[in-house]
Amino acid sequence: MTLKIRMFNKASAAIVLAMGLAFSGASHAAEPAAKPALTPDQQAGRDIAFSKSEGNCLACHAMAGGTEPGNVGPMLVAMKIRYPDKEDLFKVLWDPREKFGRGIIMPPFGDHKILTKEQINQVVDYLYTL
Repeated sequence: MTLKIRMFNKASAAIVLAMGLAFSGASHAAEPAAKPALTPDQQAGRDIAFSKSEGNCLACHAMAGGTEPGNVGPMLVAMKIRYPDKEDLFKVLWDPREKFGRGIIMPPFGDHKILTKEQINQVVDYLYTL
C-alpha cells in the first residue's frame, strides 16, 4: 500500500468515526446551554414588556421570545453592554426625551405615569437578561 492510500484510509476512518459519534447522540457539545430561570422581578419585567396593556415594548422593538415585533425602535439585545449602568437604562425608560430629545416617539413611561418606578426597575432587570 502506498503512503497516500494509507493516509487516505486513516483520514476516512477518522471521518466515519466522527460522523458515527455525531449521529449516535454521544456528542453533546452542540447542545445549547440551558438559560437560567428568571428571577421573580425579571419575570415581572418580562410580563410588563410583553403586555399590550402595560409596557408594550413589542409594539416598537424586537426582542427574544417576542412575536410580531415592531421595527420602529432598535432591537433589544446586549442590553448590559449597551447600558453598563442600570440607572442609565432606567432613565431612558422613565423619560427618553432626556437622552434622545423631544422628537423621540418612545413614551416617557415614568414621567407620564404609565409605569411605576418598581415596574420600570423590573423591566430593566428583564432587559438585562437579553
